[in-house]
Amino acid sequence: MTEIRTPRLLLRSWHDDDLAPMADINADPRVMCWIDDGSVRDLDHTAEDIERWEEEWDEEGFGLFAVELLASGELIGFTGLSVPEFLPEVMPAVAISWRIGSQFWGQGYASEAAHATLEFALQDRGLDRVISINRVGDDASENVIRKLGMVPERETAHPVYGYPLRVHAIDLTEFQA
Repeated sequence: MTEIRTPRLLLRSWHDDDLAPMADINADPRVMCWIDDGSVRDLDHTAEDIERWEEEWDEEGFGLFAVELLASGELIGFTGLSVPEFLPEVMPAVAISWRIGSQFWGQGYASEAAHATLEFALQDRGLDRVISINRVGDDASENVIRKLGMVPERETAHPVYGYPLRVHAIDLTEFQA
């Protein structure tokens, strides 16, 4: 798996000691209110998530990076690429996503990590298009999406939970790395 360094972050593979801090992020209602049904996740569910994220690297050649602060070595969340199979109407597609602990919000970490992920998608994986899917009303994610240069493509509804989703896309052949 590739490691990526940005000025403040390390995007890397998952380590055993990432489970507890990622479980803390997943247990935060402020973080999870935008994801799936909005429920927080416990340690066991987080362990299953990480296992699934690691398997995606083997299956797809990309996946979700653990995001660590270079200055402290602290895990602050994840960013990466996945296949959005839950939303068949956008397939075939590769989607970018991120989840950052609330204590790290407002510092530009999500934008920095996501920008590095788009560079990885273009330069290391040769992708020419990436989408993002966010829940309508998630203004913080919308800000990151705009900073990345992604443009709105469509609105739809979550196939399970029914809430409105917004799909954005970027043509990576025009991406400013």
